[in-house]
Order: sequence, then C-alpha cells, then structure tokens
Amino acid sequence: MAYYQYEARSKQGELVSGKIKADSKLQAERKLTDEKGVNVLNLSQMEGILYQDIEVFSRVSSKDMVIFLRQMTTLLTAGISLVDSVRLLGEQTPNKALRSALVEVEEDLRQGISMSQSTEKHRKVFQPLVVNMIRAGEAGGNLDEIFERLAVYYEKQNRIKQKVISALAYPATLGVIAIGVVMFLLAVVVPSFADMFAGFDSELPWITLFVLNAGDWMQSWVWLILLLTVAAIFGIRAARKNDDMRYYLDYFMLKMPIVGGILQKSALARMSRTLSSLFTSSVPVLQATSIVERVVGNEVLANVIRDIRTSLEKGESMAGPMEKHWMFPPLVVQMVVVGERTGSLDQMLDRVALFYEEEVDQAAERLKSLMEPMLIAVLAVVVGVIVASIAIPMFEIFDTIG
Repeated sequence: MAYYQYEARSKQGELVSGKIKADSKLQAERKLTDEKGVNVLNLSQMEGILYQDIEVFSRVSSKDMVIFLRQMTTLLTAGISLVDSVRLLGEQTPNKALRSALVEVEEDLRQGISMSQSTEKHRKVFQPLVVNMIRAGEAGGNLDEIFERLAVYYEKQNRIKQKVISALAYPATLGVIAIGVVMFLLAVVVPSFADMFAGFDSELPWITLFVLNAGDWMQSWVWLILLLTVAAIFGIRAARKNDDMRYYLDYFMLKMPIVGGILQKSALARMSRTLSSLFTSSVPVLQATSIVERVVGNEVLANVIRDIRTSLEKGESMAGPMEKHWMFPPLVVQMVVVGERTGSLDQMLDRVALFYEEEVDQAAERLKSLMEPMLIAVLAVVVGVIVASIAIPMFEIFDTIG
C-alpha cells in the first residue's frame, strides 16, 4: 500500500485536501468517491519511505493462490465479468501482495489491457505457468476452465510440497533437539562432575575419561560450533542464488540416501503435472518446456529440461534426453514415448504425476515411521553413555568410602 495526496471538492462545493492510503491510484480515487463522497480534482502518490508500507512477509503462498483461483472459477462460471471478478477478489483477499497486484490488474483491464499482459507485470505474484495458461484461456475463450485447471494444479502441488516438508522437518527437528540435549549435557552437566572426580585419587573408567574429555572439548569449542552452524545456513542460502552452486546442492540432495529418493519423486511429479497442465491448455510445447524449466524448483532437472527443449527444436523426441539421464526412471521414459507416438502426451504425463504423487505420499510416511524410533534410539544410547560415565565412578567412590 501507499499514501496518496489528494485535492477534491465536496458536495457542498468546498475544496478539501488530505492523504489517503490505498493499494493503487484507482483504489484511492474509488475510496474518495464512494466513501468520502467527494469529486477528485488532483491525486498523486506521496514519495519517500515514510509513506510506503514495509511488507516483510509479502509473498503469495500456494494456499492463497488456490483460494484465489477457486474463487475466480466460481465467479466466472456464475457469469460475472472478468473485471468485476478481479475487483471483488482484490477487495476480499487478506494477502497484501496479491491484493495489491489484483487492484493493478483491475486497473489494466479497465484500460483494455489483457489479463495475461497485466499479470505478467507481477512476476513475484503470478508464476509464468499462470500467465501463460491465462493467455491460452484468453485465446480459447475458456478462462473459467483454465482457472479450474490452475486451482487443481496448485492444490496438488501444495499437497505434495507439504508432504515433503513434513517428512523432512520431523526428523530434522528431532535431530536438532537431540543434538541440543547432548551439547547441554556435555557443556554444562558433565564439567560440574569433573571437579568432584578430580578430588579423588582413584583411576577413572575409560568411559568417564572419554565423556569428560568430550565435555572439555565442547566447553572450549561450543562457540565455534554455533558460529559454523550459522555460517553454514547463510552459506547455503547464498549458494542457492548462484546457478552453478544451486546445481551442485540439488545434486547432493538427490544423491542422499532415503531423502534423495523422495526429492527425486517430488521433482518428477511437479514436472509431469506442470507439463500436463500446459499441454492440456494448448500451450506450445517449446514454450511449455521453457516455463517448466523456471518453475520445477530443481536445477538438475532444469538442466535436463533445457536439453529436452534443444532436442525438440531439432525435431527430435522428448524422451531421448530423458533416457540418457539417471534422474528419469524407465517408467517415465516409456510413458513419454507412448504419449509422443499416440498424441496423448498430456494424458501420459498426468498418469506419471499421479503415480509419483502417490509414491511421495508413501515414501514420506515410511520415512517418518523409520526415522522416529531410530533417532530416539540414538539419543537414548548417547544419553545413556553420559549417565553411565557419571554413575560408574560414583558407585566406585561410594564403595571406597563405605
């Protein structure tokens, strides 16, 4: 949102001025006319950071996009015009970034600009997939069907994304808690017993010496461990902004045991679902592969898609580059071959997407059921060793005193 300085004339003929907060100039003018009942003479946006909203969390989530697409489908199917549909949703959506974009889209639509051209201006809100499918819907005159397909697409993508996040977040959280507990025991609890053991001349068991040395090391270097952890987090975030580094990070994640398989299936499901949606909406194949390359979210897969587009430009098949790459199982290659030969590539890709979405569901559940007892067992062993290292010499001391 921004602030606008206005000069207007009231119903009584008096000149009034002031400032008003709105998502766009059009919305500001509408507020002044409808709410304040004045005739706007002059309206201009106020410059400066003090007159701008600072929105830290301004991205549009998949959930927000699904709600918007579902509502657009309902309004268009009910016979409400595109301009009025956009206006109604722009007034109702709670997401600031989406609301601001829709207000500007409405303004463009009233000026005769197409929705695909308008949404293309807001790349942080509308992905290339959305823009191009809207463009196809405008050409085919079936925008309501396009919005329905987009809603289904985003619902499935959001579901698969949440499954992957849930599968990876649970063991990661449990692992962080376990490491934190061990660090606390070694850095705080164990050293307090070290002073007590130092007062006795008896020889300590090897397990106690090992844990005491680990505690001394942890006390001395805990700051370095925390510093390296923070540096690693920021380093990975910086690396994700570089294409080459992002490729190697994605490659490393895909090659990880267990987790890599889930990420591979998730990426294949996303690629197949996106291509199927674009082909069903009659988006040209070269344009579709270019869009998928940008939205697939995995640089390893994006490289293969670039090879696929080059192959298609030469008049060759889509399945060729897939067959040569380790990321594509034979199932995917065979389904694409059948789709190309029979002219039903959109249907074949849809089946591939359904198959891998189910695979991700099952793999995520297996990972959670496997990792939970494993991490608990590891934590129990580590804590048990620390407790034993303290308890054993204490029993020996009690026996000596007795």
